[in-house]
Amino acid sequence: MTTTADLRNPPPMQDYQGQAKDGVEHFHGNQLLYVGWEDHLLFCAPFAFPFPPAMRFGDVVSHVLPGAFGYHPDFANIDWQQAQWFKSGQTFQPDFDKSLADNGLGHKDVIRFRTPGLTGIRGSCS
Repeated sequence: MTTTADLRNPPPMQDYQGQAKDGVEHFHGNQLLYVGWEDHLLFCAPFAFPFPPAMRFGDVVSHVLPGAFGYHPDFANIDWQQAQWFKSGQTFQPDFDKSLADNGLGHKDVIRFRTPGLTGIRGSCS
């Protein structure tokens, strides 16, 4: 049984000796990109996608995101020119005509987008 004293004095951390199974070498030329939609509680966490680094950012938005987020009633109303993008919590301005790699996106990067004026089902995030 764990006691309060055990929680206050945990054992020292040990070096991790295992080998990561999600390294880029395991994705056959693809890299994982996590994509999340801010202010939309229907999606509790970013989705993970295996994309080739040469894929155009615009193709992700026009061909992939509708399949992931399109069933949300706000999705059809997104003005992608007004969307605000974030990479690892910092403002990020993607070039839709450039590749993921050319946009500086690498394996296991996290990007999120916010859609001004769209705040979830019946304003659930406002």
